[in-house]
Amino acid sequence: MNVKNWSMEWGGRALSVEIGKLALQTQSSCVVRYGDTVILATAAMSKNTREGMDFFPLMVNFEEKLYAAGRIKGSRFIKREGRPSEEAILSGRMVDRAIRPLFDDSMRNDIQVILTALSWDGENDSQVPAFVAASLALAISPIPWNGPIAAARVGRIDGKLILNPTFKERADGDMDLMISGTPDKVVMVEAEVKEVPEDDVIAAMQFGAREMATVLDFIKKIQAEIGQVKINLHENLSEGETKLRETEKQAREFIGSHVDDWIFDAPKKGRPERVALLDKFSTAIKEKLVAEEVEEKIITIVLGRIKIYVEEFISQRILEKGERLDGRGLSDVRELYSEIGLLPRTHGTGLFQRGDTQVLSVVTLGAPGDVQTLDTMEEEGTKRYMHHYNDTPATYGETGPLRGPGNRAIGHGALAERALVPVLPNEIDFPYAIRVVSEVLGSNGSSSMASTCGSTLALMDAGVPIKKSVAGIAMGLASDKNGKWQVITDLQDVEDGPGGMDFKIAGTADGITAMQMDTKTDGLSWDIVKQTFKQSREARLKILDVMKQTIAEPKKELSPYAPRIVTIQIDPDKIRDVIGPGGKIINKIIADTGVSIDIEQDGRVNITSSDAIGLEKAIKIVKDITHEITAGEQYEGTVARLEDFGAFVNVLPGQDGLVHVSDIAWERTNRPSDVLHIGDKVNVVVKEIDSMGRVNLSMKMLLPKPEGYVEQPPMERRGGFGGRGGSGHGGGGFRGGHGGGRGR
Repeated sequence: MNVKNWSMEWGGRALSVEIGKLALQTQSSCVVRYGDTVILATAAMSKNTREGMDFFPLMVNFEEKLYAAGRIKGSRFIKREGRPSEEAILSGRMVDRAIRPLFDDSMRNDIQVILTALSWDGENDSQVPAFVAASLALAISPIPWNGPIAAARVGRIDGKLILNPTFKERADGDMDLMISGTPDKVVMVEAEVKEVPEDDVIAAMQFGAREMATVLDFIKKIQAEIGQVKINLHENLSEGETKLRETEKQAREFIGSHVDDWIFDAPKKGRPERVALLDKFSTAIKEKLVAEEVEEKIITIVLGRIKIYVEEFISQRILEKGERLDGRGLSDVRELYSEIGLLPRTHGTGLFQRGDTQVLSVVTLGAPGDVQTLDTMEEEGTKRYMHHYNDTPATYGETGPLRGPGNRAIGHGALAERALVPVLPNEIDFPYAIRVVSEVLGSNGSSSMASTCGSTLALMDAGVPIKKSVAGIAMGLASDKNGKWQVITDLQDVEDGPGGMDFKIAGTADGITAMQMDTKTDGLSWDIVKQTFKQSREARLKILDVMKQTIAEPKKELSPYAPRIVTIQIDPDKIRDVIGPGGKIINKIIADTGVSIDIEQDGRVNITSSDAIGLEKAIKIVKDITHEITAGEQYEGTVARLEDFGAFVNVLPGQDGLVHVSDIAWERTNRPSDVLHIGDKVNVVVKEIDSMGRVNLSMKMLLPKPEGYVEQPPMERRGGFGGRGGSGHGGGGFRGGHGGGRGR
């Protein structure tokens, strides 16, 4: 082994690199350590191109290993890692969006970057070293790539920006922002923020970009020392590749000759019109190439790229004349429509439509026990708010198999989820588990931001007391290699071409809550970033105004079909009384009433049910179990046990008291069994709670005293009864039933 090591200090922690020790069979590998979080990155490129492919085949995989955190999978039946967690998928997508723009999009060789978490220290997240490792692995490899880039995470606490915050700092702050690129150009952004103004977000991005400079120099230094010579994909082109490029040039020239009479002859507002335009070009170009006897394989590739060629001319028109294909101005939003309460039995629904993009969001409220359990390398615990994004081939007017949510759907769902998290009510005030499902019924430009708007409508319709409405918009870009650019509001399909971007920004009227950006350029200048934020805010306020006309604030009442939750605060010491030995008590309450019960360690008991009668019954049982009996209270109790010295009466679940034989009646009673039987219902009053915590009851105090009554000498007590402090003598204690008292 020829092992080499480098290190530097960054953000108050050591960032170190080791190359030449692990994964030596791949074309490039490196191990990056930040704190005690360690990432292994490998990069490889296939020798052969993929014939007939019309896109660049890049794969970025983030591999979570539970051993990295010293954990074994929680499932009883499956102990090895399986399908990537959503967190791992999102991490891989972030790195993909950062490195993809710096490849030659014409490449058809498979490229794969695998990022494996070997160690996680619980403090430094794995995404920052993963970005560094991916950039470094590609930089020192022979794979053609126009890097390197760097990345940084930015947090903020009390207005102070923090570089690469720890997990605790991220939880305590109002901003969690990941930025990738160079100090001068932004390639990728991902963020969850708590209603932070645009200017503050831009300042945080610039702070992160500045802090990346030392890491970028660090990577370049290593690249200069051991970097391999890059493969030149453009030399020694095969005859087929040469012919393909010539044919592509012909197709572009043909499209360019019909810009005025086919593309911009009239506004094309709907997706069907734009699809018809692409089909028209495809048919004409195919006829032309067939007549010229071009090889069928080349024709297939060129036809697969028609949309890209058309997008180039649409972007050019925007730059030259400020014209958009549908006739809108550069800062105009498409026609908007919103509606609530569409479905009769769901807990809340919201329909949001922007142009061709249509999303139906549906809310389901559940008991606190319905929260999602998290079991990933970096996350343990639960999640009470879940947003799931669904689409089908019909969403795009196409056909195809239904295989469940892919990585794209998971990413879109997570973005819309982050956008709403800052405005959700806290758990104490609204203890429900909340699931929102966004069914994308039509997609043509930012269905994730439409899902954000639909979720807001649905949550308000459901009566979830969110603090403010949240809306989102996707911003696009037209640019060329000469430095000309125009930011476009409300991006749609054919506008997302080469030189473009997809910058999604969501927020309230007061600030940003989430954003995500990827680009098809080598990075965005700060002038572009600032203009994007300016236009996005204007658009967001327009959308919020339309949504406000549909529903301005959450409904005051929940749907009649939603479960009701009543929270009872009890003494935490009494939690075990509600649960009972082995869960016996709580399981009986659930079985008898049909409710769901969730108990928090601070003594909050959440009782959930859609049945009002069962709910009230369960509430009474829990209150009775946890009630502190005091002198003077009256009860209708049940005789539970008879002794010579008195009768034990159950007054509350698990709570008995003693009616001494002298307190049964004003007349002398020789033996309790002379007048009482087990199971009898009797009215009693609490005489006292003695110094040992025992409950003394009386029946006769609730009866009229006979005329001329003469007090009899007290009977000698024989035996006693257990109280709260111990097992008692001559019988069981009053707490926990009749099987003996239970110590505290």
